Amino acid sequence: MPAPPSPFSHFGFLTLRRFSMIAFTNAVEPLRMANYLAGRELYRWSVYSLDGEPVAASNGLAVSPTRRLDETALPDILFVCAGVEVARSVDDELLRLLRRLAQRRMPLGGLCTGAYALAKAGLLEGYRCAIHWENLWALRETFPRVVFTPELFAIDRDRYTCTGGVAPLDLVLNLITPRIGRTLAAGISEEFIVARIRDSKDRQHIPLAARLGGAHPSIAQAAQLMEANIEEPLSLEELAQLAEVSQRQLQRLFRRNLGLTPAQYYATVRLRHARELLQQTAMPVMDITVACGFRSPCHFSRSYRALFGHPPSRERRPPPLESTPTLGVAAAEKVAP
Repeated sequence: MPAPPSPFSHFGFLTLRRFSMIAFTNAVEPLRMANYLAGRELYRWSVYSLDGEPVAASNGLAVSPTRRLDETALPDILFVCAGVEVARSVDDELLRLLRRLAQRRMPLGGLCTGAYALAKAGLLEGYRCAIHWENLWALRETFPRVVFTPELFAIDRDRYTCTGGVAPLDLVLNLITPRIGRTLAAGISEEFIVARIRDSKDRQHIPLAARLGGAHPSIAQAAQLMEANIEEPLSLEELAQLAEVSQRQLQRLFRRNLGLTPAQYYATVRLRHARELLQQTAMPVMDITVACGFRSPCHFSRSYRALFGHPPSRERRPPPLESTPTLGVAAAEKVAP
């Protein structure tokens, strides 16, 4: 069943001190480009601050025009935009405002570390939440009733959270695609030289050292060996020997630090590589099966379905034909976005 069109046409962005400019602009630009390609105003956006004055981002730049959030004339959805030192920017005034908005059933979101403000206000308890990997583990400890995920973004009922960097582009495109259609959404992606629109199943890339923290160096070495040997997987014996630990110790290290056996972790590495090949190349499935070290297409398909919830073939299934907004004459005649 196709997703219902998004009800959002007016997006609000509440900027906090030292917010991430790249996260903010990657959320706004898909809206601008949707209007440009459609030749008419499909979306509008407003920038807010607590006092109505422009707020300096972490790069020292501020966004204008900025205005105070008027609770009698609210946008359809409000994203809290934050960045570094977010805890210093979250005060009682902000928490009271967010709680009032939540009581009015206002859809709320967080870009980069903006989810911290929602969690601090108690508005993410029992919700899935995405946040930048640098903050992931610390916030799991601080807010144990929030379900933090390693995905690029999370949409859970009326909460919309997203990691930093360019990931807000993917979140916003996923929000507006049901309304504007896949063709126009793909056009936006092409204008920004983005190979594909990532979805909620895509995970943010977390550097291996950050994932393992202060784990035993042998586990990091074994994980690096796995990522370097995908087509011809190493055996547990070979991994242990190269990492200079016993097989039993290697099993113990993986379970303790990652909650997986070495074999499970290795399979996940290979399957995620396979997904990239399926989405970004025209390689036949049989060739991808071999390139990712699986014994047969059946074994590959079964393993792929177990991890991603659908067969490899779905990654290449063409989207259904659908109507999209017609480009206006003025937009068609423009030569540059």
